Amino acid sequence: MVNAMKMIRGIAASGGIGKGVIKMFNRPGEFVFQEKSFDKEYEIKSFKKAQSLAVEELKSLYEKARKLVGEKDAQIFEAHSMMVESEDLSDMVMDMIEEGYTAPYAVQKAGEQLSDMFASMDDAYMRERASDIHDITARLVRILCFGSGNTGGEIESDTPCILAAEDLFPSDTMAMDMNKVLAFITKKGSRVSHLSILARTLGIPAVVGLNEQFDCIFPESEAIVDGDEGMVILMPDDSTVQVYKRKREEKLVKIKRLQGMKGKESITLDGTRIDICANISSLSDIPKVLENDADGIGLFRTEFLYMESSMLPSEEMQLEVYGKVLESMKNKRVIIRTFDIGADKSLPYLDLGKDENPAMGYRAIRVSIMEQDMMKTQIRALLRASVYGKLAIMFPMIATASELKKAKSIVQACKKELDDEGLPYSGNVEIGIMIEVPSAAIMSDELAKEVDFFSIGTNDLTQFTLAVDRMNPRLADIYDPSNPAVLRLMEMAAQNARKNGIFCGVCGESASDLQLLEKYLRMGITEISVAPSKILEIREFIRSIDLSR
Repeated sequence: MVNAMKMIRGIAASGGIGKGVIKMFNRPGEFVFQEKSFDKEYEIKSFKKAQSLAVEELKSLYEKARKLVGEKDAQIFEAHSMMVESEDLSDMVMDMIEEGYTAPYAVQKAGEQLSDMFASMDDAYMRERASDIHDITARLVRILCFGSGNTGGEIESDTPCILAAEDLFPSDTMAMDMNKVLAFITKKGSRVSHLSILARTLGIPAVVGLNEQFDCIFPESEAIVDGDEGMVILMPDDSTVQVYKRKREEKLVKIKRLQGMKGKESITLDGTRIDICANISSLSDIPKVLENDADGIGLFRTEFLYMESSMLPSEEMQLEVYGKVLESMKNKRVIIRTFDIGADKSLPYLDLGKDENPAMGYRAIRVSIMEQDMMKTQIRALLRASVYGKLAIMFPMIATASELKKAKSIVQACKKELDDEGLPYSGNVEIGIMIEVPSAAIMSDELAKEVDFFSIGTNDLTQFTLAVDRMNPRLADIYDPSNPAVLRLMEMAAQNARKNGIFCGVCGESASDLQLLEKYLRMGITEISVAPSKILEIREFIRSIDLSR
């Protein structure tokens, strides 16, 4: 019987096309049966030794990753080192040892409880941290049971292959010979999983989140992985192979063509200038921003400074990061958003309570106004960093004029403090707000009088306008940034910005959609902020359209 070609679809995690033979990645067994111990001191001593050995292993992985994928993606192993020695994990393990369990079983159960906690969170980024917990506890269990050393799970292939796995931890990928990997396919995962991020950094095609379709995959069979469309073609026929061969060649031609957009102005055929800026989450994103010739930074999400730290970032630490970003951009505008923390973006060291409806709960500017010491630390750092470049400060989740006035008063208070202390800052710092709540769009005529710019966050604006949870897959057909109600609110904000002599940008994901982008530009949007990898493609598109027609 001849096996027929089959197409299965997952999440497009990393672009590109890979063709080859599938090899399965099998991680060594990690499960530990429930077992009692009669020597608590021995179990405690074993656990502490395992923590030390795990940290040493992670240091080695960090060094390898830093050379292979750069500082940004290598930082995951520094984060894992902190997790291994975290009080939460240690306390849970120690409690179970005190109850009479062995150290390996205690680590396993503590890991399950912590990963379940992360997996239940609403934020996709935080849900993926459940995988980090699995990774570090599996490492500790292995060390406790077998000692420190090779984790196993090497790619059993002499030639490059498509690697298939139920899931892949960061430590799995760093232990591999990447020259043997043509593409990744996994049963679990999302676009924000570490595998997806590493695959994009390495330029390896990846399709993740195949779920039950993963069971259709057979090792040693031929396949094509289309990382652009999130498609895996099992046992492709000759005509399909030829189609994808042409597609890969066309992609290489397009990449070469887009390189020609570097150094050119982002200007339409009728002479309208549009700033194409980059969205970033950390200092380590800057090389990609510069490589893709961004006109500036339209959104620096500062909450990740807080979420990736074991304590509140100090003023000096934030000053160093913001200063380097501004200096790197060489006087191009850098819009830095104050932290959007709260609800589902929780911090282990800050108790903000729990909301029944996190997206509309105690978050963003609401936390900033209530936790003024925390906000003042950030604003002081931002103002002091302003001497290194062209800074704009943006407040998230503004819903009322009174919230904006309170936020601006905190900025003024920080300026007075710096004046009293003799610390310098720029007198040309712009202040703007996110338009992501319908009330802000409706009242944009009044809000525009109080700020220097608007930036429309289409993700939340769509969610709030249509009353649909954008993280709920059952409602995916309702969540639609092109809905007329959303577009009307956006146009209202853009027109009110123009009437009041300020600029209006868009920094949501929909800004990368070329069909929507033209609609945005016709509304009067003059700034677009997207992922760095999208900048040259958008510049080419903008240079091809005529807004006067």
